[in-house]
Amino acid sequence: MPHASLTVRGITARPVVLKLKRPVVARIATITDWPLILIDLLTEEGVIGRSYLEPYVVKSMRYLVPALSDLGAMLKGRRVAPIELFDAARKSLHFVGYEGLSMIAASGLDMAAWDALAKAANLPLCVLLGGSVGPVKSYNSNGLWLGQPEAMAEEALELKDEGGFNGLKLRLGRERASDDLATLEAVRKAVGDEMHLMVDFNQGLSLAEALQRCHLIDDQWLAWIEEPIVYDNLDGCARLAAELKTPLQIGENFYGPREMHKALNKKACDLVMPDFMRIGGVTGWMRAAAIAGAAGIPVSTHLYPEVAAHVMRVTETAHWLEWQDWADPILQRPYEIKDGLLHIPDVPGVGLEWNEEAVAAHLA
Repeated sequence: MPHASLTVRGITARPVVLKLKRPVVARIATITDWPLILIDLLTEEGVIGRSYLEPYVVKSMRYLVPALSDLGAMLKGRRVAPIELFDAARKSLHFVGYEGLSMIAASGLDMAAWDALAKAANLPLCVLLGGSVGPVKSYNSNGLWLGQPEAMAEEALELKDEGGFNGLKLRLGRERASDDLATLEAVRKAVGDEMHLMVDFNQGLSLAEALQRCHLIDDQWLAWIEEPIVYDNLDGCARLAAELKTPLQIGENFYGPREMHKALNKKACDLVMPDFMRIGGVTGWMRAAAIAGAAGIPVSTHLYPEVAAHVMRVTETAHWLEWQDWADPILQRPYEIKDGLLHIPDVPGVGLEWNEEAVAAHLA
């Protein structure tokens, strides 16, 4: 049976803004409005590849939406071969740099191209990549921002019960270290010793602060300490990783697989968690996962749980999937979470279909 060949007709990219149920309150930012760019890769054969981007800052959509439209025009008539399209997209933006908005636009295109290819093959993406449909171990990352200890303890129980989770992420970085410690203690007491607790400083500390604060929580049996300092200070991360007993987690700000290679060469972390819009979509993930696998470094995901679930099924050192339901309001069929596992639907592609009524209500 000949495999289906697809030809790019164009790309539509629609900016949407949703209100977060639990606003992001971190050391470096407070976010109440969550931007999404919904991408449809249109083909001459009628197959539509879908993906979305979550660029954090609403105004960034003013630059990304035209960039995606430009990529669609440039690639019109090309065969849907995700690796070739990804490389073409990156090369077309080479002169303004491989990082930042260039990589984000190329990543959105890439995820949609892989979805289209899997749909044309009538296979779930994980099967097309050589794996099988199945559950993926997940932790709940939908809350536990910088609130009061009692409120966070109560919220931790809510988050646990949202899908039978045995892993939760707690954000730290309050003005006083003692307030962080009190919150960590309250949450641990509420959820018990069996709960895997990850903590994230969201790059909020200087290296000097991180040396003090990370040592203060180094005996708390945490699953990891995430991004205590600004993401590009790999030398500082290497110092922390060498000194701490708790695994150091970084990676959501790796722009492309080579950045991961650089970090691992510097021994800047014990764990990695690439973000799909920065690592390079599915293509970038697969390349980065191979680097992590060769180094024996566990890989977790950052945002994009739907596409994340598929690639985790084919990642050698797969660790934890970060569960966030922030895109659920615009999806026809959100993924199911049960017993702390994300269940991949047995449908062709990634399984993303837009709820057009909700999209229309939230267009930016």
